Amino acid sequence: MSSDWLSAVAWWFLSFDPFRRKLLHLALVFPSNPAIRRFPLGSWSGSAFIVALLLGAFCLPSANAAENSNISLDTNETLFSVLTAINACGYDEGLDVSDPLRAQVRSEIAKNVADSDDAAGAENELCGYYKEHQSQDPSRQLSQYISLALYLDAPPTFQLKAKDTELPPDATRVLGFVPLLQAFYRKAALHDVWLRHKDHYEELIERFHTPLSQMMFDTGIYLRLTSSGYLGRQFTVYLEPMGAPGQINARVYGADYYIVISPSGSSLKMEQIRHTYLHYLLDPLAMKRPEAMKRLEPLLDQVRLAPIDQSFRDDISLLVTECLIRAIEARTIPGGQAAETRREESVENAVEQGYILTRHFYDSLIKFEKEPVGFRDAFPDFVNNVDVKAEAKRASNIQFVDAATPEVLYLPQARPRSELLANAEKRLSAGDAGGAQKLAQQALEEHQEDPGRAYFILAQVASMTSDMDGARDYFQHALGSSKEPKVLAWSHIYLGRIFDLREERDAAVEQYRAALQAGNTLPEARAAAERGLKMPYEPPVAPQPKPEEE
Repeated sequence: MSSDWLSAVAWWFLSFDPFRRKLLHLALVFPSNPAIRRFPLGSWSGSAFIVALLLGAFCLPSANAAENSNISLDTNETLFSVLTAINACGYDEGLDVSDPLRAQVRSEIAKNVADSDDAAGAENELCGYYKEHQSQDPSRQLSQYISLALYLDAPPTFQLKAKDTELPPDATRVLGFVPLLQAFYRKAALHDVWLRHKDHYEELIERFHTPLSQMMFDTGIYLRLTSSGYLGRQFTVYLEPMGAPGQINARVYGADYYIVISPSGSSLKMEQIRHTYLHYLLDPLAMKRPEAMKRLEPLLDQVRLAPIDQSFRDDISLLVTECLIRAIEARTIPGGQAAETRREESVENAVEQGYILTRHFYDSLIKFEKEPVGFRDAFPDFVNNVDVKAEAKRASNIQFVDAATPEVLYLPQARPRSELLANAEKRLSAGDAGGAQKLAQQALEEHQEDPGRAYFILAQVASMTSDMDGARDYFQHALGSSKEPKVLAWSHIYLGRIFDLREERDAAVEQYRAALQAGNTLPEARAAAERGLKMPYEPPVAPQPKPEEE
């Protein structure tokens, strides 16, 4: 029996009692076995007996799930440090409407700098870099530093959590900020300032905890969808008053979703937060159905000229999810029947921007609301019932607007692909080992392409020049820095052959087995690995010239 169905039954039973609804709140918001978070969204109250009874009756998560939530409201000293640093360098956007703490922190940092020549010197270097990399768009100015901060570990080291080649492009643009931040953090005593105002940050969390929990609760109730089953994924809302209150910065990095909010007063931009939360809940549903998404891909031709973000024009799963979210947002506009006109206008607005499946999903939601099934179980029908030809015909009659509303969630774009490695591979195929080596080395130095692929080319060059030690080292570098199955599988195969040539059979077999695992979907690599397991590799014998006949 699905957890969605149980949630639907539980909601029907508890909807008559506000207190019991609050108990269901946590069961819907909190997953069963998520990663531990410092301040989970949700709170318990009421009788422990009733809590135990209800949780037992409906098989919902236990009370200690609140301690292990992967959905959290939190603060972060790294974000504080990065944003405080750019404030010291003249980032003033929204200062007049910010939380009073922002002006107070700026004043304290200014005093620390005035009292220390070392701090003043560190600030000069930091701010010189900041001004050289300033964006004309104030929102992008903040955005690039938030992207960077989310990839940095805790102070004082601020070490990168990923390789610099894996950073989003806007963070890469300001990567040189990090060593300057390390010095400024230490010399201007940012940690002391952070500690002095920790209580204020805790007060912000207390202030916004309830409305955020309520939003997640209402969303879960409408969809009859729990956040359990989202193991290994996180949804984190960070409160950081050192930024401009008018901006919401939402990011998805891998399986983790982040929102950075700079609150002012008692209000938050809840619609934007909910939009990102819906992505967190719904993105996996489309990504787990590649065949269904493949069937819908012809619809991408209908949005080539739409003003929506390029990512939606290129990726059908992203477009499907965004259309679905727009439909949910339209269906849940409050006001009962009186708001129906606003709902219809919201759908039409989304369609005219390029979210062409919003109408289909909106109509599907009307049916869904009348059924007992949870959304996870209903989603396959939402997608499978799309009539591709009919939707394409409907989309062909749409007059797209000139501009779309900016997407709340930042989707990192792929790095611009340079031709260095493609040209290196061509040189290698033509037998120009020196030319291939030069281009692959250049790609490594410029950090613009997959380093594993570059190392793989260098390993092949070394093999061509009979440098077996160099080839082995480069293949091992390729294994340590690539995620591409082809590079991984063939690196293992070539290492296995090198070990066979050195009569190290056990090491060779280990490599061939690793190649089978890495290249399971690559027929040629699989066949080569299987041959290596059956017998040691022997280099092909060059054909001998036939003796001339007398």
